[in-house]
Amino acid sequence: MSKLVEYRQLEKHLAEQLQALEAMKGDDGLKKEIEFETKLRKLLDQYGFSLKHIINILEPQNTALRPPVAPTASTRKPRELKVYKNPNTGEVIETKGGNHKILKEWKVEHGADVVEGWLKK
Repeated sequence: MSKLVEYRQLEKHLAEQLQALEAMKGDDGLKKEIEFETKLRKLLDQYGFSLKHIINILEPQNTALRPPVAPTASTRKPRELKVYKNPNTGEVIETKGGNHKILKEWKVEHGADVVEGWLKK
């Protein structure tokens, strides 16, 4: 994109935003909000308070007044322990997942279906 095209686009975007800003300046709701904020900040300065003080007054963080929130329990059930016994070597593997190094080697060597047959009930 050429610099001139980029300049024209930015110029157009700026003109649109200036137009939107001018439209907002005439909005009565915005004027009321600005007036409220100005008066509130003057009042806070007069009494030496900050916005944090006001928030703490309106919504105290005192846990004694609020009921305790129960911790959310995990929705996923824990994995079951699986025990595999290799009938050829007598070696036993206990695992909760399929990402066990020796179990993977067995599945490559003997086949996944055969190794799943070695699962102890």
